[in-house]
Amino acid sequence: MKGKQWPILLALVGLSVLVGTAGLAGAEPYELSKNDVMDPKLLKSADISLFGVKLGDPESKAVDILVNEKIPGIKAEQEATFILLLDQRKPTGPMAGVRLMDGKVNLIFINNRFAYKVRGIFRSVLNSESPDDIRKLLGKEDYGDENVMGALLNYEKQGFLVNYLGKDVNIEFELPH
Repeated sequence: MKGKQWPILLALVGLSVLVGTAGLAGAEPYELSKNDVMDPKLLKSADISLFGVKLGDPESKAVDILVNEKIPGIKAEQEATFILLLDQRKPTGPMAGVRLMDGKVNLIFINNRFAYKVRGIFRSVLNSESPDDIRKLLGKEDYGDENVMGALLNYEKQGFLVNYLGKDVNIEFELPH
């Protein structure tokens, strides 16, 4: 009887290893307003969401979540192909939003006005004092441009771009091409 239990036990161990590694292989989702992801190697634009809206989501889902559902402290406006999110305390300009193209979300953006809401490494990026501070947090960009006005740091493999203009910091997330 004991000899017949070994194949079953081995099969169960093998199955648990497969299930465990499959869970590790999938990237963790990163909700900008909730998750404290601090490792830049874990950041991929496909895993990033803004109040539950991810790149590639249908326009109807983005409108339902960002416009129709009321997000505390945030005013939503739909202008042309953008859904813009404004801080109700100081609605001087959009702090985050999405762009809709061909019926889908194809861009998510945040800027330093959103720093008080964002969690994880991007809070530090949005509060950075220089392009070098951003590089210390995210690593060397794939390519970019830096001049007296600011810097454009493109992390193309991960699907995001950081635009540093002195006190203004913008981050755009797109699916990698």
